[in-house]
Amino acid sequence: MKLSLYSFLASFPLLKKSYTAKIMLVAFLGTHIPLLSLLLSFVISNSYSLEMTIRVMLIALLATLAGTGVTLYAIHHLLKPVILTSAALQNYLNTKTLPELPTEFTDEVGTLMADTSQTLHKLDELIHYISNYDDLTGLPNRDLFRDRLYQNLSQPENNQRLVAVFLLAIDDFTGMSHGFEHQTTNLLLRAVAQRLSSCISQTDILAHLSGDEFALVRIEIVSFESMIKLSQLLLNTLSKPFCLEGKLVHITASIGITINDLNDSNSVDQLLQQAHIALYQAKQRGRSQYQFYSPEINAQLQERLTLENELHGALDRNELLVYYQPLIDLYSGQVIAMEALLRWQHPTLGMISPVKFIPIAEANGAIIPIGEWVLRTACAQNRAWQLAGFTPIRISVNLSARQFEQPYLVEVINQILEETGLKASDLELEVTESFLMADMERSVKILKKLREVGIWLALDDFGTGYSSLNYLKRFPVNILKIDQSFVQDVTSNPDSAAVTNAIIALAKSLRLSITAEGVETQEQLDYLKMQGCDEGQGYYFSCPVPADIIAPMLQKSSQQMEKIAA
Repeated sequence: MKLSLYSFLASFPLLKKSYTAKIMLVAFLGTHIPLLSLLLSFVISNSYSLEMTIRVMLIALLATLAGTGVTLYAIHHLLKPVILTSAALQNYLNTKTLPELPTEFTDEVGTLMADTSQTLHKLDELIHYISNYDDLTGLPNRDLFRDRLYQNLSQPENNQRLVAVFLLAIDDFTGMSHGFEHQTTNLLLRAVAQRLSSCISQTDILAHLSGDEFALVRIEIVSFESMIKLSQLLLNTLSKPFCLEGKLVHITASIGITINDLNDSNSVDQLLQQAHIALYQAKQRGRSQYQFYSPEINAQLQERLTLENELHGALDRNELLVYYQPLIDLYSGQVIAMEALLRWQHPTLGMISPVKFIPIAEANGAIIPIGEWVLRTACAQNRAWQLAGFTPIRISVNLSARQFEQPYLVEVINQILEETGLKASDLELEVTESFLMADMERSVKILKKLREVGIWLALDDFGTGYSSLNYLKRFPVNILKIDQSFVQDVTSNPDSAAVTNAIIALAKSLRLSITAEGVETQEQLDYLKMQGCDEGQGYYFSCPVPADIIAPMLQKSSQQMEKIAA
């Protein structure tokens, strides 16, 4: 449809912004041009006297003006639906207020008003849905969840009502999603949403916050046990296999739970933060776990965050130290090796336990440069002891899971040995079953490369992980280390004694050396010697100490060895 006339009239400044003015001008010209033509013809005609001509012209002009006024007034009111529709659209754009346009008229302009009203209502519903619902799962999103939770908390009748917030996340979702196509991951999230929806009541609020995180609010808490039952129901429901594109997929999830404090007005953000803290603790405990929030948990997390911040740059600030603990030949009593152990001397927090900061370093990747520094420091120290004339011993260094994942691990170790001048046969690397099992083929390949250059390999904490003979036969290790949890009560607990005896017998059958960790008493030492254990370490012999304290110990051991040799 051409808009020639409309475009032409719109080119005039006075008419540009007013559709009504355009209509009025057309109506005015339409009624006056014929009349003026008639009057002009009447004037130039000689058939009538001047007086008659003037009288006729005045009457015609007045009649025309009156008719035009009525016409323009009527047209103005007939244009009201168009003006009203335009104003309604503009008002919706500016204020998001839905119009109340009449819908009972059936002509063209009536249809325009009805269609505009219906379209704006549908558009508003669509915008509301897009703004408040997750397009993947169809569940309320974070904004709508927060709004509904706020409404429940702010209602006066709910002041003395407990509200529980459950935050659920799929365990190892990031690693799992890397193995799936994007479409499969989306199907999984939709299926999870459907299963969670089947577990809730009509008064519960379920939402998909982001990624693999779902939130649930239970408004009416019958008892503390009911929350535990709901948590177990949610976890059990998700533990059943999902059929995605013809394949069975197994997942587990973790849940963090918090309850509003009746004595303190909790904000929505505060409750969500508490639920996140509880979820974090649940994940730390393993798979398929639930955890309630408590101030103690929050304090632990705050401490962890503080340590994580302080750990950043601790190596550059020379706050990290290497302590050494001797490994003793249980029959000769001689020092035959030293284990290098990482310590953190913080300028204000003092000596920080490795149990606290090493898991943080593992989690954020800082253990990679720290572990390399420990290895280099320990190798250099062992070489320094040799150059000082002490009897050569092995230096034992722990390899972390993150270090073991590095593609150039063997090359880095060889480079450190070359830089420090330490022979490969004087280095022992400790590995644990758990991270070796993550990729068996790769683990065996790397261990074989390390053995080929002459490095000793010890399987640490044996007995606490898989402890499978099948797997053990494949790992080219030299030494098994009995975990201290068995050694601690080996003389009083028949089960610990049985496990210790079995590990020693297994090591001997595979022609492996055996080291017992955590030896603290003479009774433990006597028992281990009687069972045929080769080496021991623990506080009975020495606690971990700095290198300068180790030197006299090595000197004494070297003198004893010289006497035996003589």
